[in-house]
Amino acid sequence: MNFDFKPQKMSAKAIVGAIIVSFVLGSLILAFSGHNPLDVYGTMIDGSLMSRFSLASTIRWTTPLLFTGLAAAVALRGGMFNIGTEGQMFMGAFFSAWAGFTFHGLPPVVHIGLCLIAGAFGGALWALFPAVVRAYFGASEMVMTLMLNYVALYFLIFLGETQAEWNFFLDTSSARPVFFNFGKEVAFPRIMIGKFGLNVCVLLTLLIGVLVYCYLKYSKHGYEIAVVGDSAGTAHYAGMKVNTIVLRTVFLSACLIGLAAAFKVGTVGILSTSFTDDVGWTGVIVAWLAQLNTGIIFVVSALISMLQHGSTVAAATFAQVDSSFADMLQGAILFLVLAADFFIRFQVVRAQKGGSVNGNG
Repeated sequence: MNFDFKPQKMSAKAIVGAIIVSFVLGSLILAFSGHNPLDVYGTMIDGSLMSRFSLASTIRWTTPLLFTGLAAAVALRGGMFNIGTEGQMFMGAFFSAWAGFTFHGLPPVVHIGLCLIAGAFGGALWALFPAVVRAYFGASEMVMTLMLNYVALYFLIFLGETQAEWNFFLDTSSARPVFFNFGKEVAFPRIMIGKFGLNVCVLLTLLIGVLVYCYLKYSKHGYEIAVVGDSAGTAHYAGMKVNTIVLRTVFLSACLIGLAAAFKVGTVGILSTSFTDDVGWTGVIVAWLAQLNTGIIFVVSALISMLQHGSTVAAATFAQVDSSFADMLQGAILFLVLAADFFIRFQVVRAQKGGSVNGNG
């Protein structure tokens, strides 16, 4: 008796069910630690939505996460596993900070534009080698992008610990190596909507997100990315330039990550090895939970940001509730969604003699 796997379509009910089960597990953990789960979850909601400050903080968390989620979805749609998001963010931040330090006397709009372009270039440059090797030699981009994360991380560590005349990233007035705060050099303006102030990065993020959605859904290039992701062989026989599409897809993905880095480092005003807050890794989770649907990524990014910021507030309110509670919930949600995806997309069937296949339910 032989068994085969029959692909099935992923159900939205399975995703919702996985999320509910994850929160139930979280409730059990909270109950065992001596806390009322409803009180903790209520505090998380209040801390992420119920005031102007908390809502602004949640939106600020959402901005880079939306970029990294879109970037991961673009690469995965094209059949490429770009898990070098953290490294590409580090290099995007480095190039963006370099532009912030180097150019002086420019109009603020021009200066900010240069920082954004430099950030996108830095992210794309860091993904160039894995993309070329994947396109022309068939090597695994997963391993290379993963390793390059650590190269970029230790490059920033070296930069932050080396006091030298050439290293203008450090604050010369400090006795110990400290990154210089360039927030006054390049300050992203805020737009007031009534009494609510929004960083211009938020509006730019929404605009770029809509453009990426339209690009993937309605353009010829977006269609080519989907075809290559489904079957590179089919795309080749259809006359598509697969190598060019692979390079273009990775370039777009890495540019989005570089923009996320430029927005984030420009907002905090200082280069560091911890500025990413792991949004590179979390973006992959967002893409998976959204099933690579660029429209749903907007919603999932906001929900994950609420969870992250709400957990930080809950950790400050309740003893024995750590801010990493959100990471635990994210991990549980991702695990259960992947498990549901496996059992729904692949149904075990019994292969009969003569080539017929009968399902077991």
